[in-house]
Amino acid sequence: MKKIKKNTKQKGFQFEDYLATDIIKEKSKIFNIALNRLSIVSFFFLTIIFVLVLKFFYLGLSTSKASLYQDNSTILIKERADILDRNNTILARNVDSYSAAIRSKLVKDKKKLLINLRLIFPNLDVNEFQKNIKNKNFFYIKKTLTDDQRLKLWLLGDKSIYFEKKQIRIYPQKNLFSHVIGQIDYDNHGISGLEKYFDSYLKKSDENSDLTLTLDSSTQHIIRQELLQAQKDFDTIGSGALLMDIHTGEIISMMSLPDYDLNKRVTINNHIYTNKITKGVYELGSVFKTFTLAAGLENNVIQSKTIFENLENSLKCDKFRIKEHDKLPINLSAEQILIRSSNIGAIRIVQKIGLEKYKEFLNSLEIFKKIEFELEEIGTPIKFRWGKCKLLTASFGHGITTTPLQLAKAYAMISNGGYKITPTIIKKNYINEKKQEKIISLNTSLEINKMLRKVVSLKEGTANFADINGYEVGGKTGTAYKSFQGRYSQKKINTFVSIFPISNPKYVLLIILDEPKPAPNLTYITNTKTVQGQNRNEAGWNAVYVAGKIIEKIGPILATKNLHAFKNF
Repeated sequence: MKKIKKNTKQKGFQFEDYLATDIIKEKSKIFNIALNRLSIVSFFFLTIIFVLVLKFFYLGLSTSKASLYQDNSTILIKERADILDRNNTILARNVDSYSAAIRSKLVKDKKKLLINLRLIFPNLDVNEFQKNIKNKNFFYIKKTLTDDQRLKLWLLGDKSIYFEKKQIRIYPQKNLFSHVIGQIDYDNHGISGLEKYFDSYLKKSDENSDLTLTLDSSTQHIIRQELLQAQKDFDTIGSGALLMDIHTGEIISMMSLPDYDLNKRVTINNHIYTNKITKGVYELGSVFKTFTLAAGLENNVIQSKTIFENLENSLKCDKFRIKEHDKLPINLSAEQILIRSSNIGAIRIVQKIGLEKYKEFLNSLEIFKKIEFELEEIGTPIKFRWGKCKLLTASFGHGITTTPLQLAKAYAMISNGGYKITPTIIKKNYINEKKQEKIISLNTSLEINKMLRKVVSLKEGTANFADINGYEVGGKTGTAYKSFQGRYSQKKINTFVSIFPISNPKYVLLIILDEPKPAPNLTYITNTKTVQGQNRNEAGWNAVYVAGKIIEKIGPILATKNLHAFKNF
């Protein structure tokens, strides 16, 4: 019995030992499998991380076609080229814009939609909105959204709100070049100014089609500020200015007031917004006396020192009486006739020249025919018939018309040595090697320049307020009454055309003031005196004063100051 028990116990021990070992082996096997799986998973994740790191590194350094394609997809393909000033300042550019419209059939809650829209657009016309949502399947809420408005509309999540992407034209300089650049319509078509004249060119919109102008934004800004001040000082209804290189014809500034913000697309119908420099056609008065003196010199019928004796204070031609503007000496030299702006003296000179030669001279200056220029807003001088009285009145700028642009061109040709020029506002990328046409002799040009300097520098001259130290300004004044339906009024157009520096002429500056008034409260300051309490309303008391202020400010920009002038000037 004992033996059997021992054998039983032995078997039991061996059985128990076998089971424990088996369990340990099983656990070890399961552990190894888990460990292998974990290793595989870890290896998999490490591989993914490694691949991603390599990918990010590659993308950071890569210039592959794919990355280039992504960059190019964000580039704006302009429907219209930029317009730039001479220093590449942007004057006009196309940018992406969004419009918001309503698809009426998709509106679920009209009341809720209207409340949300009123919060975004406080000035929304509720009646118009309700009328449109009732009668139209599709209508615009606003055609040019701000980024903030677009975001707020998008966050509404309303499927009835439709966003339309479109390019619009922006003008960063706002009013500064309104009469020159002009406007476009909502379909990107030019309707005025350069936008219209160069419409086809601007629509090329390749990288080389930007339109670069001769205009300078800084100079334009200064001149505009002075014209706005003149509006306050002399209560003008409008004004204009033109600054041009007398050798190349490049226009550096062209300004006309009142102007308007090009970013606000409005219809301009009032004639007061006419471009006074290119479109305005006026009788400009005594500025024509310079042409009379030049014609006399060129035809060798006078010299600058030729004396005209016993000049009347007035004379009659047909039923009209011609008078002097002030009491003048009865004996004047040819240059004094210009310096003191004598009407009767100009008549005596033109009588020596004769009708045909005077006509021929004025025609050579091209002041009576429509000028070729890079704008469609161009005025045409009014036709007239020459005769005995017309010859006399034309000598001092009465009864004949032209545009300020053509007047400035004529002065430039007389003062630049006698060479013909073509005014332009487009920067040319080539050198014009064509030989310039000669209009008058160098001697006539030099003699006229000396006289124009004396108009400004001498006490008896009519343009003392433009005698700015260091800039050698020369010029001529013109005061003319405006004509309405063939009758003259008491309203005036006052003009001053200046050349500077006169010893080495570079620029012509023309100022025109429309219906200026006397400024008795204005303090006039010259190099030698201070004047106040004047009720004078001639060009010498307003247009000249404005020109002086402008030259004083733009002179340093143009680098024209010359403190070592030729003694002859």
